[in-house]
Amino acid sequence: MITGKLNLLNLHCSRMNMKSKSGILECLVIPIEKNQLFIGEKGIYLDIIAFEIKNKKEGIKDTHLVKQSFSKEVRELMPKEVLDAIPILGSLQISNGFTEREPVSNTETLNEVDDLPF
Repeated sequence: MITGKLNLLNLHCSRMNMKSKSGILECLVIPIEKNQLFIGEKGIYLDIIAFEIKNKKEGIKDTHLVKQSFSKEVRELMPKEVLDAIPILGSLQISNGFTEREPVSNTETLNEVDDLPF
């Protein structure tokens, strides 16, 4: 199994406190268009690509670095400096263990940000 972590703060985002039914919640607001996220039938997706770490430092378990992936058309329009500056979003590592996670619930589309539905 491959496990990993993504640092979502490396995307264009805002970290803020928002009012909800249960009180104030710390939230991460990620703009869809500004981050070039893909809106599909069943979700909103961040395309990623993993690069194998060639010169791993001793004691580091990470095997791959993760960056945002773009279509060939978009990449060809980006200057080399912009492509090289795409931030590392996280890392992956090969794991022999298995960890079950709670299923993720669907979110509702909000027209206003006054009150969150949770």
